[in-house]
Amino acid sequence: MFLKNPLLNHLFLPFLLLVTANLSAQLSPGVYMATKTVDKQTETHRLVISPDYMVHSVYQENPANFVLTYGGYYEHGDGIINLALEFNSNYELDGIRDMEINYSPAGDKFQYGDTGLVFSKTPELKQDLDGFWLFATRGPDTGQERRGDDNARKTLKVLVDGTFQWIAYHTETFKFSGTGGGSYTAKDGTYTEAIVFFSRDNSRAGAELQFQYERMGNDWHHKGKNSRGEPLYEIWSLRWAD
Repeated sequence: MFLKNPLLNHLFLPFLLLVTANLSAQLSPGVYMATKTVDKQTETHRLVISPDYMVHSVYQENPANFVLTYGGYYEHGDGIINLALEFNSNYELDGIRDMEINYSPAGDKFQYGDTGLVFSKTPELKQDLDGFWLFATRGPDTGQERRGDDNARKTLKVLVDGTFQWIAYHTETFKFSGTGGGSYTAKDGTYTEAIVFFSRDNSRAGAELQFQYERMGNDWHHKGKNSRGEPLYEIWSLRWAD
């Protein structure tokens, strides 16, 4: 099956590419990458998989151009993935909140039909801050109200195998407020981001930002300057570990 609407192809493609030799097994967690040429431009597809959550992003690097992102909770079995989206950057165009997608084995990589797109798993890279985080509050922590998982307005930050991505969205209205991502390192209290895509302003791709971090239980205290050079102190709460 290949959809004529290219926006829907972006949405359905990676899940039709998710395969495993044993259909009853869990999809292997990690980061998967693929590239595709569209109108003479190379699009990079990045798929982050946890045991029950997926995030898929598509972007161009030269020149920098954000294309789309979406993600949510999934279940799979008997060759079908059922996906309940939490966010979809193209929601205003396609209105998609849920998907039921067929998938089938195709060796040790994810491949879909005659499209030629192949996803390959990147090497594991474990670091201090790996996990899925939700923005809780601005620092310092003085006992102020925090934004938790029960709040429909969320900012999720995903740190897995040396990649990062934040996504701001609303789970009830599906309003998408922005995203940015790239690679990161976290060591000895210093957190560094190298931005590869940024939905609100493509010109910010290529920037490298350095912050100080401290883990306090399930909180991550994040201090430094944002991409506009403004002081920043955020507290993120661990949603679940990678």
